[in-house]
Amino acid sequence: MRTYIKGNYRRSIYQNDNGYHIGLFKVIDTNDEKLADYLDRVITFTGYFHELNDMDTYLFFGQLVYHEKYGEQFQVENYERCKPEEKDAIVDFLTSGLFKGIGEKKAKAIVDVLGKDTLKIILENPDNLLLIPTITKKNISVLHNQLIQYEKSYETILFLSKLGFSTKDSMLIYHHYQDKTREIIDTNIYQLVSDLYSIHFKKIDQIALRAGLKQDAMIRVEAAILYVMEEVSNVYGHSYYFQKEIFSYLPRILQIQIDESIYLQALEELEKNLKIIHQDEKYYLKEMYEAETLIAKRFLLLTKNCEELDFDVSLKIKELESFFQIQYNAEQINAIAASMKNHFFIITGGPGTGKTTILQAIVELYRLCHHFSYENLQEKIALLAPTGRAAKRMGEKTYVKASTIHRFLKWQKDTNTFQVNEYNKSKVELVIIDEASMIDTYLMANLLKGLSVNCRMIIVGDDHQLPSVGPGQILHDLIDSQVLPVIELKNLYRQGKKSNIISFAYDIRNGCIDHQYFNQQEDLTFIEKDLDLVVPTIMELSRTYQDLSDKEFQILAPMYKTLAGIDEINVKLQSIFNPKSEKLKEICIGESIFREGDKVIQLTNMPDENVYNGDIGFIEKIVVSPKKEIHIRFDQNIVKYTPSNFHCFRLAYAISIHKAQGSEFDIVIIPIVKNYNKMLYRKLIYTAVTRSKKKLYLVGNLDALDYAISNDKEDLRRTTIKQFLIHGIK
Repeated sequence: MRTYIKGNYRRSIYQNDNGYHIGLFKVIDTNDEKLADYLDRVITFTGYFHELNDMDTYLFFGQLVYHEKYGEQFQVENYERCKPEEKDAIVDFLTSGLFKGIGEKKAKAIVDVLGKDTLKIILENPDNLLLIPTITKKNISVLHNQLIQYEKSYETILFLSKLGFSTKDSMLIYHHYQDKTREIIDTNIYQLVSDLYSIHFKKIDQIALRAGLKQDAMIRVEAAILYVMEEVSNVYGHSYYFQKEIFSYLPRILQIQIDESIYLQALEELEKNLKIIHQDEKYYLKEMYEAETLIAKRFLLLTKNCEELDFDVSLKIKELESFFQIQYNAEQINAIAASMKNHFFIITGGPGTGKTTILQAIVELYRLCHHFSYENLQEKIALLAPTGRAAKRMGEKTYVKASTIHRFLKWQKDTNTFQVNEYNKSKVELVIIDEASMIDTYLMANLLKGLSVNCRMIIVGDDHQLPSVGPGQILHDLIDSQVLPVIELKNLYRQGKKSNIISFAYDIRNGCIDHQYFNQQEDLTFIEKDLDLVVPTIMELSRTYQDLSDKEFQILAPMYKTLAGIDEINVKLQSIFNPKSEKLKEICIGESIFREGDKVIQLTNMPDENVYNGDIGFIEKIVVSPKKEIHIRFDQNIVKYTPSNFHCFRLAYAISIHKAQGSEFDIVIIPIVKNYNKMLYRKLIYTAVTRSKKKLYLVGNLDALDYAISNDKEDLRRTTIKQFLIHGIK
């Protein structure tokens, strides 16, 4: 008897051009007792595959082997895709969450006894369920009542399940389209991609091709064009594309070379149906064009509003200096005064120039001039930042509660929509945004939709830092247009004048480097090491800071999967900061081991739990039986995770530079080695260096550092906000 595991492909760890894969596989069944421990768990697999996707169920035939470095793996000799059966679809439906108390075992028992007409039999005579020993009267009542409620829908849901949709997606699709579901599927199944946020092109495309759709069908080409534009936008940050550029990407998506005439016809149809906007040889997704034009129009409108103040600014600023026991320099005084006069204003500058100090003054001056109490101020002003950590730091400095932009707009994760929007606007009168370099075009547009047209805005940020993860380069375009009111802070403030870290940061900004800064004082150290000694050196340094909090000490690196990468460093540092112990429960998730006490970072926004991308916390409790749970503490907020969202966090002894943006740490260690390759560029290193407040260690190669600082050729983003601001909108 051949050994097999049955289940679902999760993700690839490695693959080459010959079809060889190393990946992760969720096991739901096996015929080998040795593999029983992997039921409902993920196992690493290896083998050669023509195609794998996360929709289908597979049978992998092979054997369990042990790899010295990677541990147990299932070596696949051959495999087959399981054809979906009606019974399987019914089991999925019964375990979808609609029927409380019905798990997979009970669902299978019901279907084994009642067969493919299970639902019809239950509707006609629920007492037939008494034939199943494990079913209670309560189960029978719930099943029967819920089936009556879903009588009209379950056939459609089963139809969708047979096509290849998960039960969750089937329910989502039916709830959106109701009785028109089959009509939409038959007419243009790709409409689901634009109508439903969680339904993706690749999933729909596989289902459509499996159902017999021609590879060059017009609806498929149109959907592929939209998919290409959206994906390339997310990867490269562009807001528009050129005709030939889009066409060059299509063969990879369609898996065929289509005639250019078909492509041009599809492009014309999309333009006619207002799915894309064509202007001056540029092609935009409609949503992107509308976002860019909204941003340009709103900021130009706000810039026209400039008011004369009915109080003596100089006198008020002196009062602030006395109140905060501080003395502002001339640049800071100009910035504070301009913020009071202009309805739209940008404050930019590098580290040590006092941007946060100015925010504190602006908030207090606004309160005093409008005679608000601190309680009333919260209703009139919104302090916002792209990340939870940046928002928290902003609130601590201004003594006014700050929020992430997503939380302020009441973001709904499942639908990717905001409850504060053009139909339900916020009533705040002033919005101040910190760390604005991180805001992408879509998020800024959604923020403006949720604000009154007359709401004043102050934007603060450092344009030399990394641009947003999402498309666009908002802060850069606004400043570079030179048509909006901007003050750039250049004078170093307080300790910045004596800081080698800040002097080093400014050299990076200017594209030069003076090695004399290194190892002269305790705040800036470069340790020259070959690649194989970088991680051991980081381990040795880290032992010195074992007792520091997550706000005081952090390791930042550019890449995950490489020697001296984040993943390798995390495994090594876990053994230092939180070694294996009989007192600490631990759990294996994919390739990682997590144990109680581990430092972790949140990877996604979970607004319902008040935890956001980039937040750092500590595992407080791990439960392995009867159900797996991980409890993570983020400051005073404890969030409970179940297997469905275990992918939302990872170890954080080392984190990526991108994830650290918007945060500051007293002590930072940065590995810098040549094999980081394309990740060695100026803005990335500058962003990493400016995360450190008191002490910075660089470990690796001086040549790699010199190369990174000289490399200002990171992919430039194509956007048109600057053009719209200067020349107007056609």
